Amino acid sequence: MDRFNELNAFIAVVEIGGFSAAARKIGESQSGVSKAINALEKRLGVALLHRSTRKVTLTDQGQRYYERIKPLVDEMQVADSELTSSSLDISGLVRIAAPSTFGRLHVLPLIPELLSRHPGLRVDLVLSDAMRDMVEDRIDLAIRASSVNDPDSVVRRVAGTSLVCAGSRRYFAQRGIPKTPAELVDHNCLIYGDMTEWPFTGPEGRFNVPVSGNLSSNSAETILAGVLAGVGIGMFHRASLVGEFQHPDVITVLDDFIDGPRDVSLVWPKRRFVPTRVRRATDFFAMTLPLRI
Repeated sequence: MDRFNELNAFIAVVEIGGFSAAARKIGESQSGVSKAINALEKRLGVALLHRSTRKVTLTDQGQRYYERIKPLVDEMQVADSELTSSSLDISGLVRIAAPSTFGRLHVLPLIPELLSRHPGLRVDLVLSDAMRDMVEDRIDLAIRASSVNDPDSVVRRVAGTSLVCAGSRRYFAQRGIPKTPAELVDHNCLIYGDMTEWPFTGPEGRFNVPVSGNLSSNSAETILAGVLAGVGIGMFHRASLVGEFQHPDVITVLDDFIDGPRDVSLVWPKRRFVPTRVRRATDFFAMTLPLRI
């Protein structure tokens, strides 16, 4: 195998996690892939992979080499494809990360249109409220509904959404409607993640109010469901009040004490080259997301 095929074999083994599956992906024999990896390691003078009977993992040197070489190989492949096919014929996998509830309500409904525009595209949609490490998790594009302070990422703001406090009419009929944030001490507040203090703004500027209640969850959707069920008051993005959560029984409170939009941004790892398929997906969401929020 030549040097480019060695790199393709290495990348396939890393991304699939095994020699036989990698061989099927790139159309080579398992022994051919093994020889290519051995030749690459011999040429570099380092071990790139830990091999065991159960799985194949990267060494520290292998991880660094993969992170450097993957964008370069992508660029070579895209340069070839742009000369041999229409610029509309993009293909390959785009791994997209988004917050669970926001992703289900706003990103997932757009996926059919994206795939219809680009039939050769494959999407792996990762929904998680945990902040993903884009390099470690091999995320091509992240959609965030919160501030992003990551010097290793490129951030493109595409829309904004505000926070809201909301509860059901049934709950407020029993407990009364709070007129000021300080009155939340007398209410059952549903805690999302570690948000035990809720941010507000008054005549003297920004301030936080400690809150507590009998339901907490790391899932925003659980908090929304608790609000809809009349359990208590929740704080979440206004963009979440769509679909089944845009219910006439759910009303917002304390709107005069909440200001400033929260950015909805598209984020991708900072690197010299961004594959065409990722650029197209990014442009698609930059155009369509603001129409939903």
